[in-house]
Amino acid sequence: MHWDDLKVFLAVARGESLSAAGQRLKIDPATAGRRVQRLEEDLGAALFARSPQGYALTQAGQRLMDHAVRAEQAMAGAEAEISGQAGQLSGQIRLGAPDGVANFLLPQVCAAIVAENPDLEVQIVALPRVFNLSRREADMAVSVSRPTAGRLLVQKISDYRLHLAASDAHLAAHGPVERLEDLRGRRIIGYIPDMIFDKELDYLGEAGVERVSLASNSVAVQLQWIRQGAGVGIVHDFALPSAPGVRRILADQLSLQRSFYLVRHVDDARLERMQRFSTALAEGIRREVARLESVT
Repeated sequence: MHWDDLKVFLAVARGESLSAAGQRLKIDPATAGRRVQRLEEDLGAALFARSPQGYALTQAGQRLMDHAVRAEQAMAGAEAEISGQAGQLSGQIRLGAPDGVANFLLPQVCAAIVAENPDLEVQIVALPRVFNLSRREADMAVSVSRPTAGRLLVQKISDYRLHLAASDAHLAAHGPVERLEDLRGRRIIGYIPDMIFDKELDYLGEAGVERVSLASNSVAVQLQWIRQGAGVGIVHDFALPSAPGVRRILADQLSLQRSFYLVRHVDDARLERMQRFSTALAEGIRREVARLESVT
């Protein structure tokens, strides 16, 4: 069994196709296919079920995935220890997160960590969904709820607050919003109802809102609509400093609190670089939430 073949196996498993694996590893898809075939011949087992929809892991592939991930972690740890500067992090870490935290918190937090660790590469994958860490779609993820299944390490990072908000232009054009009942006469901005991937994101349900006129699965898009005066919506307090001209409304009548959790695979507990990065990340997010919320 060759390490290069295992790298291709991991890339195909994560991308679910030879072309995705080829792009990630900068090799031809046909080469990726030959590597997978050689690995299957060496092991005497089919690792993927092929279909027009892509490559799905078989039971044998799932078993190999755990071993391949541990081998990958061991190689990354060895490279970091041998080539990295003393006391500094190095290598690549991929971080998954919902787009709210990815847009308004992680850029500055991760930039500060990389500034202190020049050999470190951080990749932020901003997607409005739950990440599958068992398949290593990311090395770790920020979540808005605590996972209850899987071999995962879960650490609460911080609470954060959300409020109804509107732009000064909207309030000037349509008048103030003084009671929750007044929302019935306003255009409401929020999530696409059937794309709310976590119950913790069902903010408007707590305001009694049943119809959303402008909807997106991205909070960044929602905030842009609010900035343009298109309507009223729920905004993270930590996002308000980036949106001049947008203010909280009805703060005394509707105030929401949610939490961020850092989720890692349980095997990462043995990796010193992952431990150090997760500590720096959690501390950075806590500081940034406190700083930005104090501005509003």
